[in-house]
Amino acid sequence: ALELAEELAEGLWDAGLPGDLPELEPECRSLLAAFAEGSAALTGCLGRRARPVRLCQGCHGHYRRLLAQYGSIVRAVGNSSESHNCAKSILTSDRLQIVVTLSEFFNETWEAANCANCLKNNSEGLSNSTEEFLDLFNKSLTCFEHNLQGQAIDLSPNNYTEVCKNCNETYTKLNDLYNHLQRMNRHGGESAHSAHLCIDVEDAMNITRKLWSRTFNCSLPCSDTVPVIAVSSFILFLPIVFYLSSFLHSKQKKRILILPKRIQSNASLVNIQEKYS
Repeated sequence: ALELAEELAEGLWDAGLPGDLPELEPECRSLLAAFAEGSAALTGCLGRRARPVRLCQGCHGHYRRLLAQYGSIVRAVGNSSESHNCAKSILTSDRLQIVVTLSEFFNETWEAANCANCLKNNSEGLSNSTEEFLDLFNKSLTCFEHNLQGQAIDLSPNNYTEVCKNCNETYTKLNDLYNHLQRMNRHGGESAHSAHLCIDVEDAMNITRKLWSRTFNCSLPCSDTVPVIAVSSFILFLPIVFYLSSFLHSKQKKRILILPKRIQSNASLVNIQEKYS
């Protein structure tokens, strides 16, 4: 009975219904089908690349195509009267407005991921700085894996000295580049969309830092050690300098106050000596 009802409904729809239920024009059906396929492709891409996060680098092509498909719907008028053009029929003819809702969801997700900060201005590919970072990131992971394999025969599984020693240079370059990209982004470097880097870069750096500091228990030598020590020493010695200068200043004032009394007493002594001489 259910199959019969579905076939009857499809037959009525295909035959065309009069009144307020006009069938979509072939052009509009084609646009809607393209948007549906694009939405499915982008959804699948986002889901597959959710962990580890590779949204921006792997799905920017799907997102760009979906934007174009949505734009085609917005601009499409169709061959029928203006009241039943493609844009109105597909986008605003019902309360749910599924196509609009889906488009807003994808846009909000893309903006929340700050993907524009990983891509070129035309969004056709990754920016040069992002490619450089991902290359260093892959080299760091390869270095970790290679040195862990060489340490497999070690009886101490928590001894990662080889990883720390041999991968220090690569990790330092990666960490320095990440900090540089953060500073550039705050001052409007390749993209001025947000103060955050894209989620792909942030997640990659978080993974690497956790491996380096927590798993391998490595430490990164600070290149600013000497300036930090100098500033810290200066701050620590400030109270000593303050109290010493206060002490010397008060002692000097005491000398100035006592000096006239001595001069006066010496003068009195001279007068007394002259008086009895």
